[in-house]
Amino acid sequence: MLNGKLWFKSTEGQGFSFSFTIPNSTEKQEKIQHTEEVKIAFNRKNLKILIAEDDESSLVYLSILVKQFGNEILTVRSGLEAVETCLEHPDIDLILMDIRMPVMNGYEATRQIRKFNTGVIIIAKTAFALSGDYQMAIDAGCNKYISKPIQKDKLQLLITKIFN
Repeated sequence: MLNGKLWFKSTEGQGFSFSFTIPNSTEKQEKIQHTEEVKIAFNRKNLKILIAEDDESSLVYLSILVKQFGNEILTVRSGLEAVETCLEHPDIDLILMDIRMPVMNGYEATRQIRKFNTGVIIIAKTAFALSGDYQMAIDAGCNKYISKPIQKDKLQLLITKIFN
């Protein structure tokens, strides 16, 4: 509508950038074109991701959302399985930790994982966003907190910010 142009460049494994031009005229109505370039950094990563989630549909949804970030995605259905998987795979980069799970909840699983792995990024997630949940997650050792329903853009932006 403004007679500008919009384009993007993509390099596999490095991300993409968007560029655009918008025509600009001076006070004398001379037609001068001014070009601005805006880059959106979105670097693909080869992360090893663990999704701890007891709800099947949420597990599938999260796997789809993080597929672009991970070269390996592991899934478990309880906090105890999350701890065991972290012991077996010390090179996990990111854990999406559901808080309300059977056998062992996400808070306790995070506390257990922090005893032997302080470097892994843990994002707590819960459908029951009660006041105080954020602080409880941070106190347990989570790096970040996100409430359900998880929005695609918010989760992807959060992961991008953490790993850029």
